[in-house]
Amino acid sequence: MGTHVTIIGAGLGGLTLARVLHVHGIPVTVHEAEASPVARPQGGMLDIHEDSGLRALRAAGLTDGFRGLVLEGREATRVLAPDGTVLFDEDGSRGRPEVLRGELRALLLDSLPAGTVRWGRKAGGVRPLGGGRHEVAFSDGTTTVTDLLVGADGAWSRVRPLLSDAVPEYTGRSFVETWLTGSGTRHPASAKAVGGGSMFALAPGRGIQAHRESGGTLHTYVALSGTREWFDAVDFTDPPAAAARIAREFEGWAPELTALITEGTAPVLRVLHALPAGHRWDRVPGVTLIGDAAHLSAPNGEGANLAMLDGAELGEAVAAHPGDTEAALAAYEEAMFPRSAAAAADGEELHELLFGDTTPHGLISMFTGGAGDA
Repeated sequence: MGTHVTIIGAGLGGLTLARVLHVHGIPVTVHEAEASPVARPQGGMLDIHEDSGLRALRAAGLTDGFRGLVLEGREATRVLAPDGTVLFDEDGSRGRPEVLRGELRALLLDSLPAGTVRWGRKAGGVRPLGGGRHEVAFSDGTTTVTDLLVGADGAWSRVRPLLSDAVPEYTGRSFVETWLTGSGTRHPASAKAVGGGSMFALAPGRGIQAHRESGGTLHTYVALSGTREWFDAVDFTDPPAAAARIAREFEGWAPELTALITEGTAPVLRVLHALPAGHRWDRVPGVTLIGDAAHLSAPNGEGANLAMLDGAELGEAVAAHPGDTEAALAAYEEAMFPRSAAAAADGEELHELLFGDTTPHGLISMFTGGAGDA
């Protein structure tokens, strides 16, 4: 029943949308550039928020399956000084369930009928055909025409230019990602420093953040402020040299912290970009965006949750306006624009707490209730 929906991108937002549409009996196809569900690692831990991610999972009818993925105790949070001194330590009573992104994605994929997701379908050109219809051309030479096109295709969305001229810009900060496996036996000091959940060791303009995943794996995000040219000068094709170069930015820090950089897997550069705060567009018939395609911001713990909420609310709007795609899209965007703008502003405040001149004391104050909820 209803309009057939075409989604570009099989991330958490696109899959949540597809699942909610399926629940309501609305036909949907998802086109994904990756060759398969396991084509690449799917990132680390996510804390799922009650008013966004969990709300989306309820709309998708997947709450029970989600509960089975929760890793107990991973909400624990600690803040360390560069010398390893523990400044703040909480055992995990804040109540935000933590799951692995890849397992959550698999839950969503398994909830969809076979063939819903078309793998190896990298979108190239997208063009309007008039009357709200659009044609998407894929890199394999095929095309599809749709009455409702949703860009769930992330930072460098191929769908976004139909709606907006905005382009993501470098934030002035990048992450370097590493994993330390078998930490309990091979790296006990680092494992103790990280604790049972997430760990922040911070100084103005830089930080070492790590999270305990499953099987004794410590997933680290090293944050550094710097120009693109500075990061381009680091040779990530030589992993030991790259790790040593990044670790030099933390000279004098506790060895159990710098070991998260130098003893882990090959470091991976994650250049952080953001769309303009408050990014929005005028209504264009037959097309909209969700998740990072709509409101990319620096990582702040909200991105996955917002993408899932976008997907759920768009799916519900389409179901609530049968035969009236424009009413559905207008209702969705009316709620999404202010929500994403507020989240981007909150994210900027969080990054100032993490990496600004007052770190880590402002962050600790936030955790202890002195500056709102974490």
